[in-house]
Amino acid sequence: MDTSNIISLISLSIAIICSIIIVADIASGHRQPMTIMNVVYPVTALYAGPLALWLYFAVGRRDASDVVQHMDHMHHQTHTMKNHKPFWQSVVIGTLHCGSGCTLGDILAEIFLLVIPIEIFHSHLAGAWTVDFLFAFLIGILFQYFAIRPMRDISAKQALIAALKADTLSLIAWQIGMYGAMAIYFFVIIGHRLPATKPSFWFAMQAAMIVGFITAYPMNWFLIKEGIKERM
Repeated sequence: MDTSNIISLISLSIAIICSIIIVADIASGHRQPMTIMNVVYPVTALYAGPLALWLYFAVGRRDASDVVQHMDHMHHQTHTMKNHKPFWQSVVIGTLHCGSGCTLGDILAEIFLLVIPIEIFHSHLAGAWTVDFLFAFLIGILFQYFAIRPMRDISAKQALIAALKADTLSLIAWQIGMYGAMAIYFFVIIGHRLPATKPSFWFAMQAAMIVGFITAYPMNWFLIKEGIKERM
């Protein structure tokens, strides 16, 4: 096994361990006031590893509500907490929330493509990135829907429209950063595309997701500041 695959396996193993630690802590009773965040933090750890673990214990763990005994109080509790969170933290959480949908979408898309390869204009890469974007967009909007619906007394249709307004630009900004990073790695650094069956592909994806966070953060700042996206 070459050095790049060894490094990739170490990085992926650390990330998985960090994700398991977060899942175990949540399962032990530190559930998030906003249910979807119980998924966001572990998924974030799959690419951010120790950084996600630090953020969870520094911010997410503090948000966890051990004292809430009834799920009926969840709506009120969420709003109370988020109003006391520094704005930059709300933007970070909002960006990670968007990114976790993208991450799950990209993982599922790559698994799907291993079974059913798709070409667009005779290009496997164009087909793969199109499928990646569609999966990431659909799951990202679904994540936003489940964030908005509990916080507002609105219908499912209204929540879906609100989710599209809140996260479309954020998702696009994330995917631009992620695709840009992957393209630079594939075509500039190593000179060829890696198959999803190699650990080094997923290691590159980890780094690309972090770039996606960087490109999506300013967009989330704008969307939250303008009230287009809920402050989490």
